[in-house]
Amino acid sequence: MAQAPGHRLGQIIGDTLEFAIGPPLAKFADRHGLYFDSKGERQARPGKKVTWRDDLGNTHDLDYVLERGGTETKLGLPVAFIETAWRRYTKHSRNKAQEIQGAILPLLTTWAHVKPFAGVVLAGVWTKGSLEQLRSNGFSILFINYDTIIDVFRGWDIEVFYEENTPDRVLQDQIERWEALSKTDREALGQELRDAISNELKIFMDDLSKAVLRRIECVSILPLHGRVTDCQTIEAAIEFIESYDPSAGSRPIVRFEVIIRYDNGDRITADFGSPADAIVFLGSFG
Repeated sequence: MAQAPGHRLGQIIGDTLEFAIGPPLAKFADRHGLYFDSKGERQARPGKKVTWRDDLGNTHDLDYVLERGGTETKLGLPVAFIETAWRRYTKHSRNKAQEIQGAILPLLTTWAHVKPFAGVVLAGVWTKGSLEQLRSNGFSILFINYDTIIDVFRGWDIEVFYEENTPDRVLQDQIERWEALSKTDREALGQELRDAISNELKIFMDDLSKAVLRRIECVSILPLHGRVTDCQTIEAAIEFIESYDPSAGSRPIVRFEVIIRYDNGDRITADFGSPADAIVFLGSFG
């Protein structure tokens, strides 16, 4: 079945987003000794997709992942999950926002002990509600409005503005103009888009830097001793606390509570039933 011209034009805009966003992310990763993963072959994973698995066994395909300790043959610890998305009409933006959340939030839960950065690069037309939905779930957003994309493509004599009633032949003509560009020209178009959003990109990269380059300010260890007492009512629980004798001899260790505080305000809390597990956890931050 032939691909609809409107869909293909959207793919072209998506490819241009990759030419615009991929290079600064790769440069950031290289500067800070991180592995930058994007679509393509890699020995550490099957296929060409950047696929990660959550703790329930579900797989999620992503656009970019930055890893600490990752190599061509080994997955590292994820420090950033980043998605890109283009939408022409607001009626599709809410569903796409939910799709992005569905891909990244389970991974953030799985890797909560390293608290990865969650970022999205959104281009086109999006409702304020869809953007707020993502921000409320902790996503940093780089938003590229439709007019900016239109202006950049027009500089290459390609018209990417269209409506639902725009004739297919008009869209096909724009597609053919893009396909006539060399890879160097397409990269240059991406560079021009990157230049056009330089201020927004800087804010996004600053957010990424704060998350990835954060420094540990304090590690608090709370060894918890004692025996669990189950109370059937609130009144009984209050009575137990009021009558509890904190000096009533030594009691066995129950668990270790570990709290890691960072200079950017991030906080990671974890509980462990054994010293060995707590040590392994803390060792993952080395």
